[in-house]
Amino acid sequence: MYCLSSSASPTISYLPPFSSTSYFVSRSSATCHGVNWRSLSSFKPRITSCKIVIMAAEHHPFKGILTALPKPGGGEFGKFYSLPALNDPRVDKLPYSIRILLESAIRNCDNFQVTQHDVEKILDWETSAPKQVEIAFKPARVLLQDFTGVPAVVDLASMRDAMKELGSNPEKINPLVPVDLVIDHSVQVDVARSENALQANMDLEFRRNKERFAFLKWGSTAFLNMLVVPPGSGIVHQVNLEYLGRVVFNTDGLMYPDSVVGTDSHTTMIDGLGVAGWGVGGIEAEAVMLGQPMSMVLPGVVGFKLSGKLRDGVTATDLVLTVTQMLRKHGVVGKFVEFYGSGMQHLSLADRATIANMSPEYGATMGFFPVDHVTLQYLTLTGRTDDTVLMIESYLRANNMFVDYSEPQQDRIYSSYLALNLEDVEPCISGPKRPHDRVPLKDMKNDWHSCLDSKVGFKGFAVQKEAQEKVVKFSFQGQPAELKHGSVVIAAITSCTNTSNPSVMLGAGLVAKKASELGLEVKPWVKTSLAPGSGVVTKYLEKSGLDKYLNQQGFQLVGYGCTTCIGNSGDLVEEVASAITDNDLIAAAVLSGNRNFEGRVHPLTRANYLASPPLVVAYALAGTVDIDFEKEPIGTGKDGKSVYFRHIWPSNEEIAEVVQSSVLPDMFKSTYQAITQGNPFWNQLSVPSANLYSWDPSSTYIHQPPYFTGMTMDPPGARPVKEAYCLLNFGDSITTDHISPAGSIHKDSPAAKYLLERGVDRRDFNSYGSRRGNDEIMARGTFANIRIVNKLLGGEVGPKTVHIPTGEKLSVYDTAMRYKSAGQDTIILAGAEYGSGSSRDWAAKGPMLLGVKAVISKSFERIHRSNLVGMGIVPLCFKSGEDADTLGLTGHERYTIHLPEKVSDIKPGQDVTVTTDDGKSFICTVRFDTEVELAYFDNGGILPYVIRKLAQV
Repeated sequence: MYCLSSSASPTISYLPPFSSTSYFVSRSSATCHGVNWRSLSSFKPRITSCKIVIMAAEHHPFKGILTALPKPGGGEFGKFYSLPALNDPRVDKLPYSIRILLESAIRNCDNFQVTQHDVEKILDWETSAPKQVEIAFKPARVLLQDFTGVPAVVDLASMRDAMKELGSNPEKINPLVPVDLVIDHSVQVDVARSENALQANMDLEFRRNKERFAFLKWGSTAFLNMLVVPPGSGIVHQVNLEYLGRVVFNTDGLMYPDSVVGTDSHTTMIDGLGVAGWGVGGIEAEAVMLGQPMSMVLPGVVGFKLSGKLRDGVTATDLVLTVTQMLRKHGVVGKFVEFYGSGMQHLSLADRATIANMSPEYGATMGFFPVDHVTLQYLTLTGRTDDTVLMIESYLRANNMFVDYSEPQQDRIYSSYLALNLEDVEPCISGPKRPHDRVPLKDMKNDWHSCLDSKVGFKGFAVQKEAQEKVVKFSFQGQPAELKHGSVVIAAITSCTNTSNPSVMLGAGLVAKKASELGLEVKPWVKTSLAPGSGVVTKYLEKSGLDKYLNQQGFQLVGYGCTTCIGNSGDLVEEVASAITDNDLIAAAVLSGNRNFEGRVHPLTRANYLASPPLVVAYALAGTVDIDFEKEPIGTGKDGKSVYFRHIWPSNEEIAEVVQSSVLPDMFKSTYQAITQGNPFWNQLSVPSANLYSWDPSSTYIHQPPYFTGMTMDPPGARPVKEAYCLLNFGDSITTDHISPAGSIHKDSPAAKYLLERGVDRRDFNSYGSRRGNDEIMARGTFANIRIVNKLLGGEVGPKTVHIPTGEKLSVYDTAMRYKSAGQDTIILAGAEYGSGSSRDWAAKGPMLLGVKAVISKSFERIHRSNLVGMGIVPLCFKSGEDADTLGLTGHERYTIHLPEKVSDIKPGQDVTVTTDDGKSFICTVRFDTEVELAYFDNGGILPYVIRKLAQV
């Protein structure tokens, strides 16, 4: 029997919850090992995890390699499954990232969920990976943020109701691995350039989101093993890096590598710490929480060799934008990238984390940095105890998972290879619409004018020559002001990508200091903001004395959260907004984020550039992106002389000196001791103690979804797609921001109408991201991005489509409801990279609720394809060289997809024929990539599958 007990530590069922082996979950296990998993204040994530109870350990297939790890002074740290003890020469040639998969497969091998065949496939990675073989993987923990965490907890609560309806025990729905949820996506920059901005924005955040926050607090008490970190604490990935990341678990004497999947695509930031982590869809994460192993294709690994060191004046942001462009060109979708080489010794942990963070932007599943001495130094800096760091190093060395660059390096085998001399990296930014469109800083002015000239697209705005130099004069707070194409109206130091890195944050402070001393000031109509990923940043800015200069330039602290990077940039002042809209200006935002897709940062900034924090300050001072920093002055100093970029840019030596004197271990310790105590807003929230949620039908934030309505124990099987209408016809690079926007709710949208009908004032609409716990609003917000381009509209931009039977032009939601009410299926046609961007389960849930049965595209983003499968939508790919245009498809046809009638007759990756009512016929590949995904399809999705399996136990 495998069980949760109330012995020495919180314990979890570890072996198969879906096998014939009996197990149970004990409510008394909520408090044990001195830790109350329901209480934030007692959580000690560095030393606490869930206890693995294997009552029949003597039957473990790999019991022979369970090895003791001695302590230097006597005794032992614990036991571990030793890879060297396998005595298999293939192990030493494996990439470090694959060794983590191997250890997990060995430790979890029960010949049911994870088999010895899985272990052999990983050991034989060199020959098996090119064959796209499937393996089972069980991550050690799950990471959530609130935008994705709310719908996850809604689903878990709804699954409990479904379990009860099926006559089973609702308490079977409980996380069986540690779940950390950090509330960081809700704060908006409503107030900026003010000393009280932090408090004012937090007040508004709690007023808007009180119901959501109370729901999450209920979840932390109703479900086992769930920690909720309150709002105002920091950004999830920075908190994970600085605090939650274990690197190595030592659970009741069993040691194993930390690994994590998260419902945010930038979960990969933890890869910089040597922890294997990546983003998954929310529905897939929920299955992992409930003990379901992840089914994944054994990935290829790109070896990325780094040499040299960064030149003076070049930042980690410049490096990551360069790496992103290289890897996008190389092609790394679905692969791991593993960094190695002599250049690693010159990259700080924060620099590595910056590169790892942007894995989604270069398309990789992971950007992995194996643990070395730099990692250990960072663990010490961030307050991990000496004993913990010693245990981590001892385990990783003993299990051949530690890189010691002072020793000769054994060659490892990679699927392909790339190399970069860090000395070749030059200052750059990326934009204006995609993260991988890198622009060297010296070429920025020419590139900007090229964008103005070029036709509308990723690098074009199609502004007539005679209009490009237009100057719009207006009054701002009684003072004369002016804007042009390229004027910066938002300058935001934001996002975990960069705010976790002291060198670029203190570099920004030095730029502000030099500019202030020379007499430069940011124009008052530029919306400036500082939103770091943890309170540590505030401490070292204050220690350095640079905070006052950032304040002088308008970069006051506005909150601890994602803010502008996810579209929570707040409104622009009315005079600025009117000047932009009335004159059709291409206004610019410059942010230290990781995403700059059109319509994401702010509806009125059509040009959005990613830049390092120091460059954000520089562009704010210049007031425009239409500038050559080498030749043109940024402004005029108090002495009347021109001030150039070189006058305000700090040297690497200056930055290093400030980092050395200002970033101290006690800052990390005190910051994270404080977040475990919550804050007054959070602590005052009162929540019920019931384990089943009492749904309020009048709530516009939390609503019981219809996914399990009428569900029975019998899987529905394959559903035919016959005579389906095309709901939308897209081109390339439709992102999850297009499909399910996270930003503001437009006043004329179906979601706005729904809220107004329920008495919600427009100023309380909040964002789509904050209302992801309500399926009624999210269905109405599906394809509601105001910048979406649908070919059925003949060039018109906006969230509408054509109802094919009548020819009427309606909102996407209203059109979909017409089709549903008439019992008519719908499909979507799309180009390449459909679903790129943030991992967003609502980008699959929303289309499912609209009645979409299939998506036919040239290619899919990895997580989004998985999400579509998880919601029972059929993903299909056109054959190479074909798309809707080459096949002559207009979207006005009706489509029949000739899938086999039985799921058992469908094979992963098989070809099927699609026909139309006007006689066209073409072949597509069905993107069910594994047998497990076919089982999900048979059940109508991954969550119904899990419910049925758990109900049978």
